[in-house]
Amino acid sequence: MPWFETDLLTLLAMAVMGYALGSIPFGLVLTRVLGLTDPRTIGSGNIGATNVLRTGSKAAAAGTLLLDGAKGSVAVLVARWLTGHEDAAQVAGVAAFLGHLYPVWLGFRGGKGVATFFGVMLAVSLPVGAMAALTWVLAAAVTRYSSLSAIVASALSPAYALIFGYPQGLLITTVLCTFIYFRHGANVKRLKDGTEPKIGQKA
Repeated sequence: MPWFETDLLTLLAMAVMGYALGSIPFGLVLTRVLGLTDPRTIGSGNIGATNVLRTGSKAAAAGTLLLDGAKGSVAVLVARWLTGHEDAAQVAGVAAFLGHLYPVWLGFRGGKGVATFFGVMLAVSLPVGAMAALTWVLAAAVTRYSSLSAIVASALSPAYALIFGYPQGLLITTVLCTFIYFRHGANVKRLKDGTEPKIGQKA
């Protein structure tokens, strides 16, 4: 079966759909609904679950994590259902991921994409996504650094794609892990300096 099997117009439509879903800033929405501090004004200034946790609300952080992951999964599953093609599903997944990183509603200043990455990967390939998630859990348990755990988990995802017989996942895993690494540039610097806050610690 050829890899590129969806026409360009359909791919564009799936990309728009994926970006629209991915750009919903659930971390900001939940903190506003719950009357919490705007996560952009505390800690790292990020709208993701790790920084939402610094508002003091575990419920808001858990909700952000689940919803940010879900929007990536939904984008992939809807595209696959509408087109029946894997290339369209992956395009929608990448677009959702980029929508989270660069949401138009927030002046293209979004999150770092970790939860959305896992949501996309679980929908694209359950074994690959599950292994990436397990890697994050193990790395976080050992290091207590969310950023380092995310970098390690995403960096290993192309290898997991090969191990689980999903070679068509090499491109999407490589693209997503590259973005995650560069979006964590400041975290990498703090890790080197020994100033990176651990999970649950105030930045």
